[in-house]
Amino acid sequence: MKPLFRRGPQRAEPDGAEARDALRGRLLIEESREIVVVLDDSRRVVSASRRARESVEGLLEGAPFPDHVPTEGDRAPLEVAYEIGGRRETLLYLGRAGDLAAYEELRAGFTAAVSHELRTPLARLLALLETALLPGSDAAELIERARVEIEQIGELIDDVLFLSELEGGREVVSLGSTRALPVLERVTEELDERATRAGVTLRVACPASFELPIRHRMLEVVAKNLAENAIRYAGPGSTFTLAGREEAGAAVLEGADDGAGVAPGDLPRLFERFYRSDAARASRGTGLGLAIVKHVIGAGGGSVEAAPTPGGGLTVRCALPVAGRRAG
Repeated sequence: MKPLFRRGPQRAEPDGAEARDALRGRLLIEESREIVVVLDDSRRVVSASRRARESVEGLLEGAPFPDHVPTEGDRAPLEVAYEIGGRRETLLYLGRAGDLAAYEELRAGFTAAVSHELRTPLARLLALLETALLPGSDAAELIERARVEIEQIGELIDDVLFLSELEGGREVVSLGSTRALPVLERVTEELDERATRAGVTLRVACPASFELPIRHRMLEVVAKNLAENAIRYAGPGSTFTLAGREEAGAAVLEGADDGAGVAPGDLPRLFERFYRSDAARASRGTGLGLAIVKHVIGAGGGSVEAAPTPGGGLTVRCALPVAGRRAG
């Protein structure tokens, strides 16, 4: 009777696959952004992520895991026990207590907000299309209004995807410097027609030699979102100025308007995703413009702050460390 399984050289391929799996698992742990340690059943270190070795003093493979691991704030370990190949091991995560819950809460909130923001223009779009089917309706006008709703949906999707790229690290923000004046002038020229319809005047105040230490595309994104925010919310008769200058070792890009301004209680929340003050809820904006500004500038090592413009209006100040003085 023939054996069901053959031994000897036939095991070479499975062994190779197992070796690849082992190597793959080791690389996943090594390159993890988390503080991860693998322990055997004697609490000795089998492997650890690079971040774990940098964070925990005396962490060596083959050595006992330190009895006392220094904590930072409320950091607490999470242990996941498992068995592989007859060996019991423990996967140890040294994260901050509540990090996972906070992340899940943020993710759920963001998903709910995106769903809500998409549902509103979709409902308006459906109502417009249904109205267009009624006898005597102005189909051309309704279709044009439907097109506007579709454009808003597209803008929202583009903004969400852009934020996702920033957070995933796929967009390099700080890569060389960009001469600011040509970018700011082009942005205001492209938005001039929209600004005129809204009754907002766009201006640029920037020395020709001034540079910002971020990519050309990133500067364009920041300037456009600052200007669009003013076009939507500053109000008719207002003037919005994009200004660039160096001050106290920082390259500053500032967007200031003399329009309606923002209530003091709303200022701390302007950079939250989808946040719009009560006075701005009628706007067709995505509610992500200033959130994107904050993410871009923050990824470039800078800071963003909003304050009332003296005499009325809103000023958003973006400061980036100049070359040679970048933190970190």
